[in-house]
Amino acid sequence: MSLEILPFESGNSDHAHSFKILNEAWLTKHFYLEPKDQQLLANSEANIINKGGYIYFARLNGEIIGCFALLPHAFGEYELSKMAVDPTYQGMKIGQALLQHAVEVGKKNKWKKLMLYSNTRLKNAIHIYKKIGFKEVVLENDLPYDRCDIKMELALT
Repeated sequence: MSLEILPFESGNSDHAHSFKILNEAWLTKHFYLEPKDQQLLANSEANIINKGGYIYFARLNGEIIGCFALLPHAFGEYELSKMAVDPTYQGMKIGQALLQHAVEVGKKNKWKKLMLYSNTRLKNAIHIYKKIGFKEVVLENDLPYDRCDIKMELALT
């Protein structure tokens, strides 16, 4: 298995399409597409990359099989968002590799912290976040998604 993690290529319609398809499949399997999901996925380059964010992909044997985004918040603080792995490849630690890469990007850029919003029904994901060092913090009132019932943060500095 030769897993590669690569950044979004500006203007690459295949990357934008893969990001959208992977996330729509994951979201509709576990929840539903909310307005913020639809906005981010409709034009990921304009709504994530061009606003100071990042998108990365997991590629295995030439095929895009996973992804995640990093959305800017306050200075030095990014939200880990839109992480998805093709169901065919789940259980192969692709998500863990993507998560570790997100942490490495944050450390390399000297960010203060990563944060994420999730749902406690996703027990495997929550376990992996905690394993990496994310800690549960208080949820604010104005949540980005209806499905959120947990917020976690990882200090990087």
